[in-house]
Amino acid sequence: MISRAPFYTIIALLILVGLGSALTRHLQLGIPWLPGEQKQVWLIEARVDFNASGTAVLASLDLPDNPPGFTLLNEQAASPGYGFSIIENDGQRRGEWSKNTATGAQTLYYKAQFITDPDKPISRVERRPRVKEVFWDEPEATAATYVLELAQSKSSTPESLTRELIRLIQNPEPGQNTALLLSASSRVAALEKLLNQAGIPARIAIGLYLEDARRRQATTPMIEIFVDDRWLVFNPETGEQGLPENLLLWQRGGDSLLDVMGGSRSRVSFSMIEQTLPSLELAQTQFAGQGFAWLGVHTLPIEEQSMFKLLFLLPLGAMVVVFMRIIIGLKTSGTFMPILIALAFLQTSLGLGLISFVSIVAMGLVIRTYLSRLNLLLVSRIATLVILVVFLVSFLSLVGYQLGFSTGMTITFFPMIIIAWTIERMSILWEEEGPREVLTQGGGSLLVAVLAYLLMQLPISGHLTFNFPELNLVILALIMLMGQYTGYKFSELRRFRALLENQK
Repeated sequence: MISRAPFYTIIALLILVGLGSALTRHLQLGIPWLPGEQKQVWLIEARVDFNASGTAVLASLDLPDNPPGFTLLNEQAASPGYGFSIIENDGQRRGEWSKNTATGAQTLYYKAQFITDPDKPISRVERRPRVKEVFWDEPEATAATYVLELAQSKSSTPESLTRELIRLIQNPEPGQNTALLLSASSRVAALEKLLNQAGIPARIAIGLYLEDARRRQATTPMIEIFVDDRWLVFNPETGEQGLPENLLLWQRGGDSLLDVMGGSRSRVSFSMIEQTLPSLELAQTQFAGQGFAWLGVHTLPIEEQSMFKLLFLLPLGAMVVVFMRIIIGLKTSGTFMPILIALAFLQTSLGLGLISFVSIVAMGLVIRTYLSRLNLLLVSRIATLVILVVFLVSFLSLVGYQLGFSTGMTITFFPMIIIAWTIERMSILWEEEGPREVLTQGGGSLLVAVLAYLLMQLPISGHLTFNFPELNLVILALIMLMGQYTGYKFSELRRFRALLENQK
C-alpha cells in the first residue's frame, strides 16, 4: 500500500505557506482583509507668520517625530520663494525655510497627514535620558526644595510624585513656597524643573487636540516623565496619566517650537480637517517598496494589473469546476470551458453573457448541421466554425450596439476557438447520444459557469486574490484534496432512492 504521508505533507505545506504569507503581508503592509475598509486620516496644517526685516531669513519649526497613537503618512511644505529641508539632529526633526532676502509680512506652510493608529506599540528607549540640570535663583531654590520634600513625603513612585506635584501646583490656594515658584515661571515649566531636580527625567510636550474643521487651534502643554524604558504622559492641569486618543504630540522636548532669524513677531497656528481614505490605498502608499510589497503586483503598470486581476480569479473558477464535477457529479461540455465562460460573463454581465453564449452556440449548431453534409475533414470543419463564430460574434455585437446595449460589444472577449470546438463536440454528441445529452452537458456547463461567475464577481473574491495572491496556494491544496475523492457523487445517490423506499 502506497503511503499517503508525502501527499498530505504537501497539502499541509501549501496551506501553511499560503495562509502564513497572507498573514505576514497583512501585518507588515497593513493590507485589509475586507474590501472597502476605511481609515481615519487627519490633515494638519501649520502656518508660520512673521515680519521679515529685509535681510536673510531662516525659519525653523519643530516637526512631529513618530508621535504615539499616530503614523505619519506624508508631509510637504508650500512656501513660494523659500528653500525647505527637514533636519534631523539628536532625535529631533525640524523643518527649515531659508531665503536670501525677504521684506514685510511672510507666511510659510507645512502640511502633514497622520493615520490614527491606536494599536501602535509604545516605542521603547534603549538608553535612559540624562536628567536636566536645574538652576533656581534664591529664594526660589529654597522654595523648590520645600515643595519637593512635601510631595515626596506623600508619594512612593515617579508616577505618584508627579501627580502630587501637579496637585500642589494646581491648588487654587497654593502655599507660600508654591506661589513663589509660580511667580518666577509657568506651571508646566515649574513642574518640569521640580521633577528633574528629584532625579526623574522630565520634558515638556506640546500637543494638539484634533477636532474636525478647526482653525487656529491652540496647543496644549503636557508633561512627560521617563519610567523604566518609556515616556509616560501626564496632563499638567488634571494630573491624569495617559494620552487621550484625539491628542497629537507635535513636539516632545526640544528647545523651542518656532525660531525665526531675520524676522520679528513670529507666530505659528494650526488648522486641521478629518478625512477618511481607503485602507488599501493607504497601505500601498505607506509601504511601497517595503518587505512583501515587492512581491505584489501593485508596482506593475495599470494595464498589466488589470490582466492579473482576472488571472488570479481563475483558481476560484477551477475550484468550482472540480467541486461540481468530482463531488456533485455534474456533467459539463469540456473540463474547463465553464471557467472561460465565467470570465466572459465578468467582462459583460450575467444576463447579456447568457443570451450571447446561447445564441452563438445555437446558431453554430445549425451551421454545423449544414457543414456535416459537405463531408469536410475535421481540421477544415473546425477552422470553418472558428471563422463563422467570429462573424456571429461581430453580428451580435453590432445588433447589441444598435439596440443600445453598449456592453454587448464586450462579448468579443469570449474564447472563440473554444466555442467553435464546443459547437463541434455538441454536434457530434447530438448525433451519437441525442439532444437530451446535449442539453444535459450544455446546461451543466452554463450552471457551473454561473456559479463560478457568482463566486468570482464577489468584491471580497477579487480583493483577496489580487492583494493576497498566495491564498491561491490554499485553493490549490483544496483542489488536490478533492482530486483524491473516490466516493459516491451526490448526483449518484438518486440511484439508491428506490432501495431506501423499499426499506421503509
